[in-house]
Amino acid sequence: MNPDREISHLLDLMPASGRMMSKIVSKPEQPLVIDCKFPLPWHRSRPIYINFDLWQQMSRPQRDLLLLRTVSWLGNVVYLKPDIYQGLVALGVAGTAIELLQADAVGIVVAGGLTAIASSQVWRMNRRSQSQLEADEMALRVAGRRGYNETESARHLLGAIESVAKIEGRPSLNFIELIRCQNLRAIGNLSPLGVPESIRRD
Repeated sequence: MNPDREISHLLDLMPASGRMMSKIVSKPEQPLVIDCKFPLPWHRSRPIYINFDLWQQMSRPQRDLLLLRTVSWLGNVVYLKPDIYQGLVALGVAGTAIELLQADAVGIVVAGGLTAIASSQVWRMNRRSQSQLEADEMALRVAGRRGYNETESARHLLGAIESVAKIEGRPSLNFIELIRCQNLRAIGNLSPLGVPESIRRD
């Protein structure tokens, strides 16, 4: 596989918003097929790392859907949604700055701790089941604008999730992947059972 040609195809596949914020980087040394770091708000670029030696082991539709899903998740990360944890992050950062100016060691520790706890909650919120399922469903909608229908898109993304685990030598899917697969089976008309709302919001 020619990485430059594949990157060109993937950039054409992305929605305009994805092209503006995401950068595809060849990383042959990584053991993962595709990887991206949790995006921080002050980072302008959100790199997506792909091991093209592993990537080429999937079919073209699986690769397309996996890339669209990754871009959708990166674009869907929420920082400014009004919520108690975002408020606590803002208060913690402001409090830490004030305590630093006042050189109050105890205040710095308390404010810094508050920031760290609240930040971890924001990170978890963006990693939970609901945000993962929303990223999948957003990828299916984008794929619909690229010539795929929803049923086949769901099946290709389902195949991609299972293929990635196999290519990476993992013995099984993790809990979130299993939930995602069940949701995609329902969308792809492979199962009458979807994901219960209680699990979806977990």
